[in-house]
Amino acid sequence: MTLRLYDEKIGQTLIEKEYPDTFFLNDGDIRECITYLKPPYGSGFYHEICFGSVHIGFGNISLAHKLLLYFETDFDSVEMHFTLHGKSSAISENFQKTVSFESYQHNIIYAHHMRGKMEFDGSDMKLLEINLAPEFFKKFLPENSELFDIFRTAIEDQNSCLMAPDHHRISLEMYQILNDIMNCERKGTFKRIYLEAKVSELLLLQLEQFFKNESSKSSLIKRDEDKIYAIRDYILHNLHQTCSLIDLAHRFGTNEFTLKKGFKEVFGTTVFNFWNDTKMDQAKRLLLEGSLNISEISDRMGYKNPRHFSAAFKRKYNVIPSKIRN
Repeated sequence: MTLRLYDEKIGQTLIEKEYPDTFFLNDGDIRECITYLKPPYGSGFYHEICFGSVHIGFGNISLAHKLLLYFETDFDSVEMHFTLHGKSSAISENFQKTVSFESYQHNIIYAHHMRGKMEFDGSDMKLLEINLAPEFFKKFLPENSELFDIFRTAIEDQNSCLMAPDHHRISLEMYQILNDIMNCERKGTFKRIYLEAKVSELLLLQLEQFFKNESSKSSLIKRDEDKIYAIRDYILHNLHQTCSLIDLAHRFGTNEFTLKKGFKEVFGTTVFNFWNDTKMDQAKRLLLEGSLNISEISDRMGYKNPRHFSAAFKRKYNVIPSKIRN
């Protein structure tokens, strides 16, 4: 099975990989590789993990300009696609329309022997893709659903298609699992067991969201929904900051009511619960890594007094930070 990615303008092949047949077999091994993007295209990486019937790929890329690439594949795959940031479009003779993804969107794609071109737009691209062997994927597909039956038939007839006609928004639960996958530091068999569980959990959330369909759609207009996701990104990159709801709303051109209502609707929690939970999760990770002491972690999380940090940590995990480290 071969994947080829090339720049037709200058006649240069960027990636050409021969995936072994064991890519789709349950042989118990894990294979990993990292491909780096270099000038003149930009900078960044794409990390691939292969085992059994699963291929995970995720990357973070900064582009110097819009990038147009051509691609060819000679195998079938079901792809769980998540665009965390940036824009991309794919045109292929297998699809009747251009398939475009924007920030915070996901879908499931069945691709049969693809050939076409892709355009990446945006200075920063961040995505995660999980490719599954079609026969392996069908084991997880529920019965007695028109949507899932149509997708199952498309796989059997080898007709490339999308699971949902419209992309869905990545939920908070999905984000948490995506981060777990990208930051997994386990090795060997333990890593495989962990990632298999996370892939199954992520697929469950996707299928549930597709099944609910109408009830999962936000009542917010797209402009306000984009602001809610931008606020979430700001929090993730500024965990140490303290900011009122009014200041946070005004920073992104919205109001306190829309922020409170929209954040709860999109992510199922309040702004400050999300901020605190994310902060404590990061603190726990730093404690387990052991490279910083408790006072340094407290300072990094924005606490002026380590005792206040310890009290907040205990409320979250019912144990003080020093016990976690020990």
